[in-house]
Amino acid sequence: MEITPTIRAEVQTYLIRKSLTMTEFGHIIDLNVGTVSGIVTGNRPISVHQLDRITMGMNLPPDYFYERYIDECIEEEPLNWRRISPFLYRCVVLGRLDCLRRVVGMLLDNPVYLPSLFEVAEDSFKKGNTEAAAFLYENVSEGEKYQYSERLAVCQYRLFTIRIGDDQEKNYDAAIQFEPYVDRLDEVDQLDALKDLANTYRSLRKWDKVELFAKAMGDKAKIQYKLQQQRHHVHKDNSKKPNFPLFAYWAFSHLLRSQACGERKDYEKGLQHIKKYADLSWVTDTDEEALKWRKKYEDWAVVNTYVNKLLSGDKSVLSDYVAYISSRKDEILPALDIMIEAANRYHFDVDDILKQFEREIISFLEQEKVEGLYSHRFTTERYTHFSRELAIYLLRKGKFSDGFTFLLSCLEKSAEVNNKIQAIRCMRLFTYFKEHASAHTRAVYGNLIKVVNEDEE
Repeated sequence: MEITPTIRAEVQTYLIRKSLTMTEFGHIIDLNVGTVSGIVTGNRPISVHQLDRITMGMNLPPDYFYERYIDECIEEEPLNWRRISPFLYRCVVLGRLDCLRRVVGMLLDNPVYLPSLFEVAEDSFKKGNTEAAAFLYENVSEGEKYQYSERLAVCQYRLFTIRIGDDQEKNYDAAIQFEPYVDRLDEVDQLDALKDLANTYRSLRKWDKVELFAKAMGDKAKIQYKLQQQRHHVHKDNSKKPNFPLFAYWAFSHLLRSQACGERKDYEKGLQHIKKYADLSWVTDTDEEALKWRKKYEDWAVVNTYVNKLLSGDKSVLSDYVAYISSRKDEILPALDIMIEAANRYHFDVDDILKQFEREIISFLEQEKVEGLYSHRFTTERYTHFSRELAIYLLRKGKFSDGFTFLLSCLEKSAEVNNKIQAIRCMRLFTYFKEHASAHTRAVYGNLIKVVNEDEE
């Protein structure tokens, strides 16, 4: 068995091989000779900064000595957070999760380190090192003694946001796992957490859940807004600020609830919610951010009134709706989705509209970037719904080639994001119109079904 030399021994060997004195090497790595001498002779502990300087001077990869550093300078010494924390941050930056795991495992034996590890997790999360942050949040959660602590809730919230992606089944699991922790966050963070939960369930089309969390968000935002106004009258408000104006959370609550009502075909109640966020004249905030959000909700109230009436069967708003979205690229995909759904439900013709937006529809089909305000996850869900509705419309009209093109696109995208419900709907639709499918279309469908079945296995 080969014996690995210590860091100090390898540095000594390097100096001899390169015929360098400690003074010369110190100049190269920008450390004084006393520090170099103390490190080489073993009379001085090595900091991770000094280790990185030495490694750079020896033209080695920056994490070359990291495993030995754990063996020699962490495991063999009393735990010292001032020495360990810089090493943890370097492991995060360099992606050395194996080293991170080893050191965190030692620290978790003593709960006094949990708050410090939480801070490293927060810093890692803010800098986009989500894999390391997730590992740290998971371990802090497991080691948290007080199960109703705010820190535990924040860990679970961060893990929820990290886990949300394109896989709808995993998104559902992440949302369910996070739900019990929302009320343990501070009042401001609760607003964003409820917004994120509602949006996740919105993309999953679980409207009872959307209604539940949207209402909770609206109620809390209303209370916080009133408290904020009271504080403004008494003294300058130095409390923690939410990411958006408080009234915007309240308005978004009613926007989501109006959509949930629409999905349940309760258009009258949905219109009541729209009217609530259409009139924000009571908002006293006059800063630029507040004015921007007021304008957004006024615009959304207009477009969602069209949506509400159209889905209830009022075809008369169709031309106004088309005119409204024509200059708003970010609204074209959701608007076309609504129009086709209404056309399928009430059997009216929208061929002219499809012709008008033919270029945009082709770009959706080719999966080019959809411009706008919506998240990738929400846009993907919207596209699968739109492509299936358009397939229904075209197949019913006997335009089988185009209809199957959009049906297969919907099936492919549904398989990619693990949307089982939409995939099953596509399969049922294909079965209904199968006699009109060409040999090529049947072959493509067969290959897609194999992918779906493999994912299921």
